[in-house]
Amino acid sequence: MEQPKQKAIIVGVQLQNQTDFAYSMEELRNLAAACYIEVADELSQKAARINPSHYIGTGKIQELLALLEAHDAQVVIFNDELSHSQIRNLEAALERTVIDRTILILDIFAERAKTREAQLQVEVARLQYMLPRLVGLRASLGRQGGGAGLKNRGAGETKLELDRRRIEERITALQAELEKLVARRQIQRKQRQKNEVPVVCLVGYTNTGKSSLMNALLEHYNPGSHKQVFAQDMLFATLETSVRSIDLPDNKSFLLTDTVGFVSQLPHHLVKAFRSTLEEVTEADLLIHVVDYSHADYEQLVAVTNDTLKELRAFDIPTIYAYNKSDLTTHAYPEVQGNHVYLSAKENSGLTELIDVVREHIFDDYMTCELLIPFSQGRLVAYFNEHAHVHSTDYEPEGTRMKLECRVADFERYRQDVTVL
Repeated sequence: MEQPKQKAIIVGVQLQNQTDFAYSMEELRNLAAACYIEVADELSQKAARINPSHYIGTGKIQELLALLEAHDAQVVIFNDELSHSQIRNLEAALERTVIDRTILILDIFAERAKTREAQLQVEVARLQYMLPRLVGLRASLGRQGGGAGLKNRGAGETKLELDRRRIEERITALQAELEKLVARRQIQRKQRQKNEVPVVCLVGYTNTGKSSLMNALLEHYNPGSHKQVFAQDMLFATLETSVRSIDLPDNKSFLLTDTVGFVSQLPHHLVKAFRSTLEEVTEADLLIHVVDYSHADYEQLVAVTNDTLKELRAFDIPTIYAYNKSDLTTHAYPEVQGNHVYLSAKENSGLTELIDVVREHIFDDYMTCELLIPFSQGRLVAYFNEHAHVHSTDYEPEGTRMKLECRVADFERYRQDVTVL
């Protein structure tokens, strides 16, 4: 059975010189929808600064109370992260469940986390958020019966009632378990670097089609591999980092990494908790910035992602922009303009064009050569057939003549065993 949706009023303060306010409120609506909350109305206020005690002014509190009564709404969602005193004061004034943007995002992450690592990361982030807010959050427990008024699995009444020391101990234990998983991930990453396989990372705003693009590329280049990743039309469908090998027809291959999507004002608790996952981005050879080109505010989504990449210190990595969902626009596709590729993952259109641009970036350490390999070095013929793009093979009295394209490192490694023609 579908659960009944809670009704909520969303509230935001537009500060001076804030140009993305309307967009951030629209995003808050989408975040609420992802938590199965129906937004009945919204209230906004223009101000020079956030009210330190109640977030909004006393006049707006009265307006908000009237809206809550009119819509029979039991939840109020604020567009910024609230302090413990603001939560306490607002709950006392409104007598309703008060939720801020951060707890909303944390709740979505808790709902979507499937792997042990993601679940640990979300729980650490949520406990770190709760620690300074225990006093403010306690007041709402009587009415809510656990959680933050949403589905907060695993963080209900009992967890919120833990005293500060026990929460700190829990955080320490979770972080120790996380460190083991992080160490394992770093070993895997070092192994990939040792194998000299280029790493390409999909980045972008949440729900732009990164996982769908990865699946389309897998199906196109590795048909029947059965290594598809989870993809669905919803915010934060992917919280786990998935790494897949894309094997191209000319014996070249690279690793493609799917990452958690970004959102504006991504809570710093989450950025901190997901650092091991996000490190995949910082160590990539190339980024594919996937853009939902059909979104009315797609430029804003690009700006949010770029800001997050700057925060991760990954903004200087070479980047290709993949304008996905071009089938929902009037723009011609597939089309390539420098490092900008217009495509549709859903229609499998523009994939080869995208890979051609990827090739230009990550396979610049290849060279074309002609070699005569003595029959005594037959293993090299097998090696180059597997690891290079062989254009022609001829058998001569002295050995095997091969025209091929291979990595410079392979050429240097074996040049003393062959005759370079």
